[in-house]
Amino acid sequence: MTMDVEKYRKKLKGNNPQFNMVPFIDILFTILIFLVVTSSFQASDMSTSGKPEQSESMGPSEYYLIPVAGLENVTVNGKDMSNLIKDNAIAVHTQVIDGGEIIIKPKNGMIIITTPQGMSADEAVRSPSTI
Repeated sequence: MTMDVEKYRKKLKGNNPQFNMVPFIDILFTILIFLVVTSSFQASDMSTSGKPEQSESMGPSEYYLIPVAGLENVTVNGKDMSNLIKDNAIAVHTQVIDGGEIIIKPKNGMIIITTPQGMSADEAVRSPSTI
């Protein structure tokens, strides 16, 4: 008995597989509803600054260490303060973080800091070894 291979190939080429999307969508919606019903949502307070809260175990500190690995230039109000970088970090005053502006430009290898009014550049940043 011989087999007609050409007829079988034509039959396979003419047969277009179809995927029924309705059961797939039903399953996805069922999973979505399950996740929404079983999840618990909690409102968050958006008034935080993103700065870590100071606790008693941390001790009082007016300066935060900012890692500057790979960055070589620190400019505060136009004054070069790059000499204060020690161990790939620099200490920045909390008032600068809260009320000033810190711009990090990794491509140029620099940090530009603008202090709040009334704060000098020497007070705004310090060497980590001095705090």
